[in-house]
Amino acid sequence: MNLKYIVMLVVFLVYQNISLPKNIQKKVDKEISETFQVETFQFNPFKVPAEISKQLPSEFGSDNFFQIQTNNKLLGYAYVSKAPSKTDQFDYLVLLDAELVVLNAKVLVYREDYGGEIGSKRWLKQFVGKTQNDDLRYGDNIMAISGATISVRSMTAAMNNLLQSLKILHSKEII
Repeated sequence: MNLKYIVMLVVFLVYQNISLPKNIQKKVDKEISETFQVETFQFNPFKVPAEISKQLPSEFGSDNFFQIQTNNKLLGYAYVSKAPSKTDQFDYLVLLDAELVVLNAKVLVYREDYGGEIGSKRWLKQFVGKTQNDDLRYGDNIMAISGATISVRSMTAAMNNLLQSLKILHSKEII
């Protein structure tokens, strides 16, 4: 076999395997099933053009923004990312409907001894219903949590960045 073909095959296989880590994917699948009330769905990477992606406040790569479909019908989108906590980062998921309204937010993995309260459904519920036109403000329309100030501010900033990014993508008719 020609070296050129071997290199192309390796590159193809590497890009085919771009996906979420298995433990994260399992949690994401569970949240999608519960949020959209479906058992089977397609979870497809959504490619944002690189020149547009550079202009966005949030990171949009081939491994963190996905379309969710069932029977060739768009249900919505999933955004998976990390946000900083005091000494580490936490993984989070945001599920959006087809009109880019937040349906669910979930902290998937929290790696600190303190501040894990941001993973509570009660606290995360305040993001549900938010759209690209909302401006989230810590201590104003986003509740503070004693002992989790850094994580709360970080999640609030991450959500604001995501909503602003969605607004840009929508205005450019990418989504």
